[in-house]
Amino acid sequence: MVQYTLAQSPEIILTVPGKDSAKARDKAMDQLMELMDAGKLPTELEEGFGPQQLIEVKEAVDTSSGEDAITQAVQVLSNLATLKLKVQESRTEALEIRKAVDILFSDQSVTEEEITRLKEGFKVLKNFAQANLRYLDARTKAEQARQVLDQALKSPDKE
Repeated sequence: MVQYTLAQSPEIILTVPGKDSAKARDKAMDQLMELMDAGKLPTELEEGFGPQQLIEVKEAVDTSSGEDAITQAVQVLSNLATLKLKVQESRTEALEIRKAVDILFSDQSVTEEEITRLKEGFKVLKNFAQANLRYLDARTKAEQARQVLDQALKSPDKE
């Protein structure tokens, strides 16, 4: 569906099936002529008014924006679930490595093997810390997503 209006009478909306095209504009002109013949057009159109002077009405439909919000909310929650799993899977190993970091700050001597193992563990520690920060951020965003879904799932008869 495509809708057209007139600069002279923006309250007049002419709806035609299909998308904006010369044929659709001609159909809108036919509707306009019917309105003129019936005396229902509030303004006089100047001589030579043609289909190219019709203005296409681009309208954002509320349901699609609501559906977009729901889709986005589900995606945010899905992201949260993925991040939560990633954090849980790496938490134990990361905490063990974190404890081993303390050895660097002690006067206790360390072996080269311990340092090598620690250096290899830094990647796990870094990945865990980054995933944890993303998870905490995603959780904040997910609160709003949960509210969007709760609103969308409300039963109309319970309001």
